[in-house]
This record gives sequence, structure tokens and C-alpha cells, in this order.
Amino acid sequence: MTGHFGRQSASGHLHVPSESKEPYPADVLEQLSLDAEQVIARYPQPRSALLPLLHLVQSVDGYVTGRGIDFCAHTLDLTLAEVSGVATFYTQYKRHPNGDYTVGVCTNTLCAVMGGDQIWETVSEHLGIGHDETTEDGKVTLERIECNAACDYAPVVMTNWEFFDNQTPDSTVQLVDDLRSGAPVAPTRGPSRVCTFKQVSRVLAGFPDGLADEGIGAGPASLRGVELARREGWTAPGDGSDATSADSRGESVDGIAVGEQGSVDTPANAPDERPGGQDAQEQAKEDDK
Repeated sequence: MTGHFGRQSASGHLHVPSESKEPYPADVLEQLSLDAEQVIARYPQPRSALLPLLHLVQSVDGYVTGRGIDFCAHTLDLTLAEVSGVATFYTQYKRHPNGDYTVGVCTNTLCAVMGGDQIWETVSEHLGIGHDETTEDGKVTLERIECNAACDYAPVVMTNWEFFDNQTPDSTVQLVDDLRSGAPVAPTRGPSRVCTFKQVSRVLAGFPDGLADEGIGAGPASLRGVELARREGWTAPGDGSDATSADSRGESVDGIAVGEQGSVDTPANAPDERPGGQDAQEQAKEDDK
């Protein structure tokens, strides 16, 4: 299965195996359409449902197929090019057959210096595949990830977006071997088991599997700062109801630190940053004198 990389054609279809473009069986299409109706009903505009519908297609086909693109385009009244443009932009949408388990090895700065590069090299050699390639048995797709957003447990490996913390080359080799053999695999945090790529894709489409609240979401390393702040009595700026500060011109601004702007109901530009704003007009008068 290695090397089956998809390429987008001018028509919006993908150069994928021929079966990728074969119509869905009637029973599959019926269920897919019923599920799509539930997804679309959550949005004020049908086209806004494209992202979850692409995940829904992957939950059926295992990747974004030609027939999946046709289905999304027809269902949402979009062009094939519009759907393909989205499907080829986000890395969670696969343009070629994906394994049952996507194993992502973080090799960004912190994970790399903590051993991520060595994990990648060892596992890649062990499986005989490189980035975004899949083992011949279709079990594991290997990815080199820029960041898994879990630096406090570096080096980190993710399997279908579940965390495996403080990994080593040996532990990661054991992980992929267990995945390929069908042995039970549990992430470091979160649910008690790792779901398949198709199962996770259905969750991302908006159909909960009941595992969201299993296990711990944040371990001790993630909570260290919060615990320290509570022990020391530290609070964030602006917590007090009467908190005020001064802006760069010495004017009182409730709840906003000096030189900072809030993100809610704040103009895109301060008056002196706008063409012809108050400060700009005053400066122009000075220049004319």
C-alpha cells in the first residue's frame, strides 16, 4: 500500500484506485445520506457541513475517495473543485488509502531533543516505511508530526490522535507491533482503548462514541503550573471586579493591561492607527504650520 499517493485532477476527482470512483452500494449510500442529514441540520448553511462530511466519508471508505467527493458535492450543492480544494488542504483528510492506525511521531524542537528523531528513525526502519506511507498489511500509517501539542510529556507519539507520552524507540516499536497484531492498546491518557481510523473519523464527523470522558485528560505535568498558582495565591490580571489600568496615552481602560487589547468588541485599529484618525488629523495640522 506504500506509494499510493493521490493527485488531484482538473475535474476535481482524485487519481486513486478505480474502485474509489465506483458508486456506493445502495444500502451504504442510504445510511450515508441519513447520517449526512443529521450533520447538515446542525448548520445554518449546508455548505458549512463540508468538513464533517469529509470525515464521514472517511469513516466509510477509510480515506477521501472519488465517490466521496461526488457525494459531498451533490449533497451540499458544491462543485467538485470546491470539495477537492478542501479535501487536499487539511492533513486529516487522506487522499489515498490510510491504515487502520495513524501513528504520528513528533519531531518538533522539544520532542526532537528528547528523543523524537531517534524514535522516528527506529520505527521507520522497523516498519520499512516513511512519512505518510502505510504498511503492506494496511494496519499502520506512519507520519512525521511537527507538534502533538503535548510538550510536557516529550517525546510524544499519537495513535489516531490519542496520546502516548514519554516514549522511547523500544516502546514505540512495541506499540506498532501491538497495533499490527491486534493486541489491546491503551493510550497514556484518555479512553481505555485506541479506536480505528474509521471509528475516529465518525467521531470527528459529529457522532460521539461515548469515550470522550474516559480516563484523565490532563496529567500531573500539565497541571503543575495550576497547582503552583493555587498554592502561591497567584491570579491572572483583571480578575478583580474593580481592576483598571492605563493605556499607552495614560487613559483609564477597565480590565485591560497597559498596551494590550481585548479580543472581544475591540476595534480592529485604534483611532491613531486609522487613516485620518484623530491623532493623524492633529499631526497633519502640526505639519501644516
